[in-house]
Amino acid sequence: KVQYQKELDSLITIAGEVKFYEGLLLNKETKATLIAISLNKDYLNSPRRKELIGNILNISNDFATNTNIQVHYAGLPYVRYIMIGAFKDEFNFLLALSSLVTCIILFIFFRSFHAVLFTVLVIVITVIWTSGFTALFGYKISLLTGMLPALIVVISIPTCIYMFNKYHQEYKRNGDKIKAVTKIIEKIGFVTFMTNINTAVGFFVLVFTDISIIREFGMIAGIMSCATFLITIIVIPSLLMYLPDPSEKQMMHLDKKSLQIMNNFVARLVHFHRPAIYIVTIICLGIGIYGITKIKAIGYMVDDMPEKSTVKPDLAFFEENFKGVMPLEILVDLGKKKGAYNLKNLKKLEELEDYLKSEPSVSPPISLLSIIKSATQAFYNDLPENYRIPGNQEKGFILKYFSGKNNDLGIIRSFVDTNAQVMRFSMKVADLGTQKMDELLNVKLKNKLDEIFKDTGFDYHLTGTSLLFLKGNQFLLNDLTESMFIAFALISLMMAFLFFDLRMIIISIIPNLIPMVITAGLMGILDIRLKISTAVIFSISFGITIDSTIHYLSKFKQEIAHPGISILDAVLKSLKEAGISMIYTSLVLIFGFGIFIFSDFGGTVALGVLTCLTLFFAMLTNMILLPALLVTFVKNKNKKELNS
Repeated sequence: KVQYQKELDSLITIAGEVKFYEGLLLNKETKATLIAISLNKDYLNSPRRKELIGNILNISNDFATNTNIQVHYAGLPYVRYIMIGAFKDEFNFLLALSSLVTCIILFIFFRSFHAVLFTVLVIVITVIWTSGFTALFGYKISLLTGMLPALIVVISIPTCIYMFNKYHQEYKRNGDKIKAVTKIIEKIGFVTFMTNINTAVGFFVLVFTDISIIREFGMIAGIMSCATFLITIIVIPSLLMYLPDPSEKQMMHLDKKSLQIMNNFVARLVHFHRPAIYIVTIICLGIGIYGITKIKAIGYMVDDMPEKSTVKPDLAFFEENFKGVMPLEILVDLGKKKGAYNLKNLKKLEELEDYLKSEPSVSPPISLLSIIKSATQAFYNDLPENYRIPGNQEKGFILKYFSGKNNDLGIIRSFVDTNAQVMRFSMKVADLGTQKMDELLNVKLKNKLDEIFKDTGFDYHLTGTSLLFLKGNQFLLNDLTESMFIAFALISLMMAFLFFDLRMIIISIIPNLIPMVITAGLMGILDIRLKISTAVIFSISFGITIDSTIHYLSKFKQEIAHPGISILDAVLKSLKEAGISMIYTSLVLIFGFGIFIFSDFGGTVALGVLTCLTLFFAMLTNMILLPALLVTFVKNKNKKELNS
């Protein structure tokens, strides 16, 4: 135990002369020191980890308070500890805010406390089911599963809106409550079922990814998208039967002047200005395609951490003083047993060590070379100039200290295998982002390794969290792209089941692909990076936006069945009735996803902003482009085919 300042100063001087510590545990320029803590695997993979990390933080924070020395933290256990606490706070906040926002919007639309009350009941049931299924499957709270209840609240509301809207329309038409409730199930029950299935498909395709948190999110969200239909179709019609007849005030939303003006404006566009609609669409598509070419697929380890969290500043501190914290390992197979004791091999490996030390984003590596050089320095009274590989004459009496009892390798067992054939280089890398990380690991480092080990017979392998993070992001983006195509194919098949007409399938898909192209284009133009949290929105959005298309086309199919009606009249009548529900549901979804903007996590914010944009563009294309396409490409002679 050090008792006097002189003793401490002496020890610090000695430590500063030990070359092994330089750049690893000590930064001579900034005087920053590093304490590495190794956690027991049993604690690391158990709930006890939270208590252990908490105790470590309390001790170190007390030290910082008492000494006025700033302390920084890094490491996966610490990041998990911080994120779990943030997830729980986020979970409660987003759930409360999403419920409040949707209830306010519903009351503004329907002017009915019953509509709000019934919706709240549906919300409560869906939240309970969501939490129950998450626990049943044994999933833990993560960035994505943590926002599931709020997300399910948002996507369950449109079904309620369509039911209330249809109920009021039918009651206003015939004045019979029982008949109106019956018509809900008869006319939109199957359609609502199909829309929920489409939404579920957008989530279920995420199950095919190789990233566990994405799979878990897709599984629960997909199940709940189906369950929402079951809950709503039972709760809403059943409770409506016990209510008094709707009042004129509650049905005023059907005749709102603002909505009628909007519908009439859209009708005029569709009737008289279809060429202009197509020109604007082509221009927007061109801008979107141009923007897509500008998209950058770059991810960072702590990409979506809250800005107010200390994790990012701490990571910056470690990168500035110790070049990073992301582990990287290089395993070099020397090709022969006892090859690690061959001075010629060690000299060749020193070339690799020198190169790694020269890389500004890589910490000095720890390896058998480091241990041997430190032993040589120690043998010569710790003189820094003797931090080197020993010569032939020195090798025998220096290397013998590395063998433990019964030749078990002793202290070097962590850096070489039992045959002394495979050597391990351990280092840390800065969080460069996937693009620069890929260039460093798969271009610069591999080229240098090939150059150094050419004609030596050595083989090498890269591993570690850095490489796993890079590969994981690359696999994820590929998986999400495949998931998008799977969702597209499955939803197209379901549209075929509804309409049995290739022309209608193509017409239904176009208005929902264009918004995603525009959103992706804006990502490129506004320099919003493609990463896990932004890539996942496309399969989700496609499953949600198609709902309005299905409701509109189902109404169109009902109208076109009337004898003597023209395609144009059927389009405009469908727009007049379905348009109100499309506007209501789109606004609810936009405001509902808008609440994610208030999140502390960058990924959740990105999900909210980009989904809102996609839903807004989808509302425009479904209300303007879709009717225009029907008038242009569906002829009166096709009416019989559409209703077959």
